[in-house]
Amino acid sequence: MSQLHRITIDPNVCGGKPCIRGLRVRVKDILELLAAGVSREEILQDYPYLEDEDITAALEYAARQSDHPVLRITEHYSNGSSH
Repeated sequence: MSQLHRITIDPNVCGGKPCIRGLRVRVKDILELLAAGVSREEILQDYPYLEDEDITAALEYAARQSDHPVLRITEHYSNGSSH
């Protein structure tokens, strides 16, 4: 089940950056902690107001953001010059 409903974007909270449940914890903060090797358990201990599903939501949000369409650009040559 998707946890994206836990991600909020409010221009009055953290400059409109994606946050966890309106808290002042950005998705980016969670991702950086995970990338630095901090475990889910450690994050939940350091931020007791977070829930395990919040971490899952941050990962899901990041995965969706990275799934962008791939655009292929083809070059057309006419008389040896590109357009």
